[in-house]
Formats: sequence, structure tokens, C-alpha cells
Amino acid sequence: MHKIMAVNAGSSSLKFQLFEMPSEDVLAKGLIERIGMKDAVISIKTHTGKKHEEVSHIADHDQAVKMILEFLISLEVVKNLKEIYGTGHRIVHGGEQFTGATIVTPKVLAKIEQLAEFAPLHNKANATGIRAFQEAIPTAKTVAVFDTAFHQTMPPASFLYSIPYRYYQEHKIRKYGFHGTSHKYVSREAAKFMNRDLKDLRIISCHLGNGASLCAIKDGKSIDTTMGFTPLEGLTMGTRTGNIDPAVVPYIMEKENMSAAEVIDVFNKKSGLLGISELSSDLRDVTSAAQEGNYQSGLALSIFIKRVRETIGAYAVEMGGVDAIIFTAGVGENSVIVREQVIDGLQFMDIKVDKNLNESNENRGSTRSISSFNSKVEILVVPTDEEVEIARDVLSLSNQG
Repeated sequence: MHKIMAVNAGSSSLKFQLFEMPSEDVLAKGLIERIGMKDAVISIKTHTGKKHEEVSHIADHDQAVKMILEFLISLEVVKNLKEIYGTGHRIVHGGEQFTGATIVTPKVLAKIEQLAEFAPLHNKANATGIRAFQEAIPTAKTVAVFDTAFHQTMPPASFLYSIPYRYYQEHKIRKYGFHGTSHKYVSREAAKFMNRDLKDLRIISCHLGNGASLCAIKDGKSIDTTMGFTPLEGLTMGTRTGNIDPAVVPYIMEKENMSAAEVIDVFNKKSGLLGISELSSDLRDVTSAAQEGNYQSGLALSIFIKRVRETIGAYAVEMGGVDAIIFTAGVGENSVIVREQVIDGLQFMDIKVDKNLNESNENRGSTRSISSFNSKVEILVVPTDEEVEIARDVLSLSNQG
């Protein structure tokens, strides 16, 4: 048995879960927010129910990591830091270099920082988290798990844009895709639930949250996904536009007297459900307002659902059929209306949802089927768990060498 920590370091936050592996029992989990500020918020909870919450000044990630580890000892989760066998770190961007989880070496860490040109806010913070844990627990194995890695199996026809080829050759402009760890995890869980070999399945994974993406998975590999060069491409999301005509950028620049960076900021932070509804980026708020007759909220909900549904159709064509559709993440796991309306209209493909199963709270929190008895495609709700997938990767790599 090994204690392995899954880590997600943001620019001003640090989220973690400590697992007992291979049983995958969660020993503790926590979050520190507002790192670098005088009122940083610390929250840690153990499997025994012990909690620690406080507001404190935390200068940087090094101090945040030290505080977490000190609390784990004081809360009797571990007796000493040598008990922590390994740490797995979520890295947003792995470029074309990383096709799977990787043991962190100085060269790997340097490459992660170089790839910050693609994800400046995320990769730099991820690298900072790695360094802080390496310094605090030098005996632990360190593994990097990349959001983009799962999608590196996409063929060129899926990942290339129709722009001059040299832009790809010289600048690596292409579709990378994100949410890879989630899509990988839920596809495995779906195959296990269906008692089928993942390599024999054609799966469409719908990771629907404030950020959202779909992934076409064939023979256990990603062959297409909606997010692209950045997470801005693809579906309508909480605050992101999703797909849009690029010519809109210079047009808004001229009309609104804005820079390109300012327009992209609007596309990332003020668009999507929020931009259309002018109410909220939270689909729960948008859905409630739509049900009360709010026109713009109803429109935002319709656009969101339309983009998901039409992508399912496109991916089914791309794979020559589909065996399972997975709904996961905050919206996918919890919104009865989204699941029902996404599937509505796909009946011609013999994809049918069971209304009672879809609305039932039974087995909530675990993988469950919401398919009608006469649906030729399995429709599943699979709670995602990126943290346990990270811990699995750490254990697997450690066992290999």
C-alpha cells in the first residue's frame, strides 16, 4: 500500500487529494485559495472526519505546501513525510512532447515551463507546485499528468487547422484538446460498467461543466475532441464562446476600439452562457430562469444543448457508429434537463433515454445507465475523478521503474 498525492496547483491556489493506493481510498483532501494574499483560505478534511479551516497570510506555494504537509501530520493522516510515496501533478499543456504521464526530471520540468507559451497562467503555476513538493518531500516520486496527453492519438486530419501548413511546422499551431484525464477516466469506467473491452468500444464522452468538451474515443484512444489550440474552441461554455468565425475578432476591435487581447478576454470571460443570458455563467441559474420564461436564458440553454447534440452526431459519423455516450462533470452529472434535451432528437439513431432513470436519484454518485430498454446505444452518467486517475498514473509509473 502506498500513499500518493494528486495535486492541482493554480496561480493562486493549490488543491490536493491524498490516496491510499491501490485501494484508491481518499485519506485527506483540501484546498488553499488566495495564495500570496493576507487572507488566504485553508480547508482540509480527513477520511476520519477531522477538519482544519483557517484564514492566514500565505506568501507563496512553498509555504502553502509546507502548511498542508504540517496539517496532515497534525491531523494524524501521516506520521512523517516519508510515508508519502509519490505526488502526481496536473499539468494543463504537454504540447506534442508528452503523450502520457511522465516521471519528472529536470529536463521534463524545463520543458513544462517552455510549454507555458501555450498556457502561460497554468503551466508556470503547475511547475511551481512541482518544485514546492519536490523541496518539501525529496523522497517522493514526482509524476506529471498532462491534460493534453490523452488526445495525442488524434490523427492529423483531426488536429490540423486549414491554415498554411508551415504554421504547424514552425509554430506548432494545431488542436491539442483538454480534459484528457477526465475523458480517459470515464471511458475506462464505462467499459468496466458495460463489462466490455475498451478497445472494442466507440464512446462519446461529454465532459460538461463551466468548461466543456466532447471526445470521440475509439479502440480506447482519442480520435477527436472539441477543445483546440486553447480551451476556447469547441462548445458554448459558461463564459467561453466556443467556435466562432475568426473574422469577428478584427470586426469587434474596430467597432469597440479594443485590442485583440481585450477581445479574446471577452471571448474567454464574458461570453458563452453568461454572454447570451446576461444573467449567469452557472447553468443552474440559466436553466431556472429559462423555466420561468426568461427569453435570453432559454436561448443560451438551447444553444448550449444544440452544440453538444450536433457534435455527438458528427462524432458518431466519424467513428462509424457509437456504442456508448457518457455524461460527466458538474453539468453532465447533475442536469436532468441537459441530458434529456441533448438526447432528444437523436432517436433516429436509436439513442433513447429512460425518463425515470434520468430523473432518479438512486445510485447518484456512481456510474449508472439512463438508457431506455430499446436504446441501441448505452447512455451513462459517470462521475469523473481526475484525481484518482492521476494517482493511478503515479502508481503505474512507479511500478514500471
